[in-house]
This record gives sequence, structure tokens and C-alpha cells, in this order.
Amino acid sequence: MEFYQVIWFVLWGTLWAVYFTLDGFDFGAAILQKFIAKSDDEKRMISRSVGPVWDGNEVWLLTAGGATFAAFPTAYALMFSYLYSALLLILFSLIFRGIALEFREKAESASWKRSWDNTVCISSFLLSLLFGVAFGNIFQGLPMDDKGYHGSLISLLNPYGLLTGVFFVLLFVEHGALYIAVKIDNPLSERAAKVAGKLWYALLTVAVIFLVFTAFATKLYANYLATPAFFVVPFAAVLALLGTKIFAARGSYLKAFFSSATTILSVTFTGVIGLYPNLIPSSLNPEYSLTIFNSSSSAYTLKIMTAVAFIFVPIVIAYQIWVYRVFRNKITAKDITEEESY
Repeated sequence: MEFYQVIWFVLWGTLWAVYFTLDGFDFGAAILQKFIAKSDDEKRMISRSVGPVWDGNEVWLLTAGGATFAAFPTAYALMFSYLYSALLLILFSLIFRGIALEFREKAESASWKRSWDNTVCISSFLLSLLFGVAFGNIFQGLPMDDKGYHGSLISLLNPYGLLTGVFFVLLFVEHGALYIAVKIDNPLSERAAKVAGKLWYALLTVAVIFLVFTAFATKLYANYLATPAFFVVPFAAVLALLGTKIFAARGSYLKAFFSSATTILSVTFTGVIGLYPNLIPSSLNPEYSLTIFNSSSSAYTLKIMTAVAFIFVPIVIAYQIWVYRVFRNKITAKDITEEESY
């Protein structure tokens, strides 16, 4: 039984890490679209660069949510009960973002396009911030005991939660800027690269503050001190962040993009390793924490899910690799003259 609980905790963390890495760049590109695109054509080029892949990226969000529901139903039920308002904001942001990406080109009116540009920028920013706030609060624990949850939507906006939110926003915008630099053959690519270069210093500063604050606001480092070998994961995140700057400075934007992706993966796994065996720790009393052992499904359910995952997850990965390969070419001015969406 314990083996399958640990397996699904690792899969749960992996699904979130892959989701943040993939949807992170289209969040960042959508936020930047409002600020670095100087014409409607340039905005369409950014939209078209993420258009074929953004909804496929969100498959990983659905899978992560589904895995939480099926493998750890108690944690899923209490999380949706305790954080109902916050999760509703995330859901509405996802809906409006998808609508904005699909509807922008349905009319030629400038005000129509401006409205959807604002919608996609604001919703992408909110999603980046809210996911960071949510995981920041999970890292430090929620105020819950045998009488339930004692917090509110406002109490989630505490200093550590907000710092984690800002950290996520900067990670995703840096990731998105490098994606634009790789995918678009245009002066817009050079502007995005300059943004990535300047933003990196802000990202480094916030990352250092986040690592120090984490030592005081959470108990994530306990697992690392108990098993020092785990420090290789946050060390990889630091190296990848430095690699992002080095490759971008040399003009190797594809390498910088993959380095940025490694940073996001490593940062997410750093949090997941620190959480183990908790899914949602209690900040009031560890006795009331939701762990993988007191909130999981039965052994039979976990065995069935493991077999299903080993069959279908490789299929999903293969399909996404195929999609990225098909749409691997750079976006040029010629591409947006065609009458298609985005």
C-alpha cells in the first residue's frame, strides 16, 4: 500500500511540474503581448505562437486535478471546500483566458480586439499569481484542525503566499519572453530577448528572498536536512537559473528556454520533496495535516490507476511531442496573412 501512495505522490508532483513548465511559457507570452507587441500583426504573431499548444498544455492541469481526486480524495474534497473562493477565481481566469484566445480574431473592431487583449493579459497574470499564492500557502500550511479550516480568501494573501505568487509570475514571464525569442522571426523576438535579459535580475532577487523566507515560513527544509542528497534538486534549480542568463546573453535562446524550463521543473520538485509526506500540512497542529497516508484511496484503486497511468501517460506525452514537432517552425509575418484563428 505504502509503495503505491509514494508512487502517486511522485506522479502528483510530476504532473504539476510539467503543467507549470508547459503552461508557464504561454502565460508569460500572453502577459508580455500587451507590452512588447507594437502592432496588431505582432500581437497576432504572439497569439499564433501559443495557439496550437496552449490547450494541449492544460491537459496536464486536468490530469493533475484528476489524479488528486482519484488518488487522494480526502485531500481533494477538503481542499475544494477550504479554498473554494480561491479555486473559483482560478477557474474563471482559465475560462476567460481560453475565450479571449479564441474570440480575438472573430471581429475586426479595434475595441473588440483591445478588450480580448486585456482579458488574456489580466487572466494570465492572475493565473500565474494565484497558482503561486496557492502553492505558497500549501508550503507553509493551512490553519486547519479537527473543527475545519480557520482561514479566508484574504488570509491566503499573506506575505509568504504573495512572495511565492510574485516568484511564479516572474518565472513564467521570463519563460514566455524566451519562448517568443525562439518562436518568432521578427524584431519582436529581439524585444522579448531584451525583456528576458533585464527581467532575469528581478527573478534572481526574488528567488533568493524566496529561498531565505522559506526557511522561516515553512518546514520544507526538514526533509533536506534529514537527507542532504535531496539538495541536488534546489542546486539544479540554481544552476538552471544561471544557465538561463548565460545562454540568453550568448544569443542561444533555445538553450536558454530549456534552461528556464529546467528551473521551473526543479523549483516545483523542490517544494514537492519538502512537503513529503504531506499534501496539505496544518499550520496549527501537524496531527491534522493531510498526508499521502491518511487521505489516499484504497490499495486496489491505486493499483488500477497505476496500470492506467503507465498505459496512457506515454501516449499523451507522445502526442504532445508530435504537436510541438509539427508546429516547430518560427512564426513569420507571412503566417498571419492566412485566414485562420489566432
